[in-house]
Order: sequence, then structure tokens, then C-alpha cells
Amino acid sequence: MPPTSHPVEQERTEIPEYPMARAAGCPFDPPPPLREQQQESPLTRVRLWDGSTPWLVTRYAEQRALLADPRVSADITRPGYPAQAPVTGNSIGFILMDDPEHARLRRMVTAPFAIKRVEALRPRVQEIVDGLIDELLAGPRPVDLVQAFALPVPSLVICELLGVPYADHDFFQDNSKTIINRTTSVEERTAALGRLTAYLDDLVGQKLAHPREDLLSGLAERVRGGELERAEAARMGVLLLIAGHETTANMIALGTLALLEHPDQLDALRAADDPKDVARAVEELLRYLHITHTGRRRVATEDIEVAGRTVRAGEGLILANDIGNRDPEAFPDPDRLDLGRDARHHVAFGFGVHQCLGQPLARMELQVVYSTLYRRVPTLRLAADLGDIPFKHDGSVYGVYELPVTW
Repeated sequence: MPPTSHPVEQERTEIPEYPMARAAGCPFDPPPPLREQQQESPLTRVRLWDGSTPWLVTRYAEQRALLADPRVSADITRPGYPAQAPVTGNSIGFILMDDPEHARLRRMVTAPFAIKRVEALRPRVQEIVDGLIDELLAGPRPVDLVQAFALPVPSLVICELLGVPYADHDFFQDNSKTIINRTTSVEERTAALGRLTAYLDDLVGQKLAHPREDLLSGLAERVRGGELERAEAARMGVLLLIAGHETTANMIALGTLALLEHPDQLDALRAADDPKDVARAVEELLRYLHITHTGRRRVATEDIEVAGRTVRAGEGLILANDIGNRDPEAFPDPDRLDLGRDARHHVAFGFGVHQCLGQPLARMELQVVYSTLYRRVPTLRLAADLGDIPFKHDGSVYGVYELPVTW
């Protein structure tokens, strides 16, 4: 009689790999297995690159509850944390820490991202957007919208906010790409982080000697006052520089592509006169496109009951916000892009104490871009087939590597 497989071994063979592949021809939608898992249960096991099997949370309500639960840790150095790739300690900063240290460091950079401060930047962002569109219209066609517009807009903005020379954009953009690519080796990622950290450390030193009205000068002042180590200030600078341009740049390009593929929605946005309508459109695009597409990673510090199951202390959690933002219980007809929808309760920026610090800035930049680009270039269209667009399936931030357009 042939031996039967052990139940645990049998269970392991049925655990799906994560992250999962999107369906061919559906670049804006989450992988189909995520929808199947969401329908079956809000909590299922998945297998990561290292063989670990954390819990995948697929439903909106459970994601929000866990993101606000103090028994859930964001500390990447904790045993059981479901890392996206091999890591050697926490080299990114406070977003991968827990309170009180997370709160202490975050408070030091909160003020520049407050809504009133961000709104004061709107005229300057409008100036940057208009200037880049002027250059776009005066240049050759077709053009890669990523390099000519989507990447420069947030890069210029975050450089001015931080006090980083935009002339160095090739250097920090190239190293950022290496850091956020999931296929990068530990050695390559560590080297890229080292280069960026050394660069920011040098800038902090310059701000100590010659302070200006920028965020890095504010951090340098805290170093001078003994509130912050210089190395901590440099790491915070790296985090803000990467997060400040990569996410918004991908949202600009991917949002433009989604609108070009949904011309009725693009027409509605182009005709929108009320800033509230533009703001609503931004929220829906953030919900629909979910550029943070490999889930928010956490680990339980205590046993937690979730939807009738027990997540044990030390077990990893992946909160898949891409499928959470497509939960029909939270968003009726979730796979339809509807710029008139009230989608403000999406989880694109997370939830709880770790929700995105820079979300007011990102929202404002996207509102300026989406209310300006398509009006000033009303005949904007793709200069390639959708199937030929290179998507960032290998990145921790989803988007497109290139977006050839003409008009």
C-alpha cells in the first residue's frame, strides 16, 4: 500500500505563492486569485520567497481593523515579519518601526506635510506642472511621459521641500529604482542604500553649516540640539526622498494610462470645473490603481482573533490593499473606474498610526496634474499598443517603466 502524504505536507502544496501574477490584458486589476481568496475567506495562507507562510488579509474591513490594532507590529526586525525580500536590519527608517520610537521620529517631519502647509505649495506645484507641459508641447513627438513629466513633477517638488539639489536627480532616481525592485540582490540593495544614505548624510552636514528654509535644515537643527543622531537624520532623508517621488510619479503615469483606456472618464475629468470633482477623481484613481501592490506587511505581537480564526503571536500578516480597495462590501461595483464615486475611505495610503505621512502632498500634486495635463493637451493619446507598455510587475511600487504618448 503506497504511503499517504502527511496532512501538513499536503496543506503546504496547496498554499499559493505570493505575490501573484496579474491576468494578461488586465494591467489595472489585482491578480484573479486574490478575488477568489477574498470571496472564500478574509484570511488565507500564502507562501513567500523564503518559504514562510504568513496570513494574507483580503477584505477591507479586516484590513482596516488590523492596521489600527496595537497588537500588530510594523517592525521589520521582528521574527515572523513577512519581508518582501532578504533584509539585514532596518535601513529605511521609522515607517518600519513601532511606537514610541516611530512616533518620536515621525513627529519631527510631520509639520511640512500638514494640509495648510501643503496647500501653500499648490501655486509652486502648478508652476512646475505648467513649465513641464510647456517643454512637452515644444519638444518632439512621441515622447515618454514618464521621463518628460511624471517623474520630474514629484522629484522637483520633493527636492525643493527637502532641500536636495534637483541636479542630482539621476543619481537618486537610479538608486531608488534599485532599492524598490523586488528582484534586486541584498548586495545591490545594500549598496544603493549606502550610496543614498552617504549622500543625504553629506547634505545634512551642509545644512548644519549653512541652514536654509527646508526640511533637511530642520532635521539638522534637531541634530544640533541633540534630539536626533546625524545618521537618523540621513536615513529619514532617504525615506522621504524615495517615498516623495517614486509613488507619485507612478501614480501620474499609471493614472494617465488608465484614463486614456477609459475615455469617458477622461472626458468627465477634463470637463470638471469644481476642484471637489477633481479631488474626488484623484481618490477614485488611488482606489482603483493601488500602486502599493504587494501588500502592507505586519507581524502579530499577541494572539488575535480575525474573522473566526486565530493569528498567533509571531505570525506574519500581509494586508493586500489592492484587493481590499476592490472589496464589493466597501465599494459597490469595485472593478469599475468611476470618477464620480466617493472613494475617500480607500486604503491606498494605509490606515492607523502608520498611514502615509505624505498623503496631503501626494493628493495635492495629483489634483494639479490631473486638472491641468489633459486640458492643456486635449488630444493626448498612446503612441503604442497597451500590450507593449512595460509594467512594473517586479517593483514594490506598481506603475509603468515607459509611457509613449503623442498628441
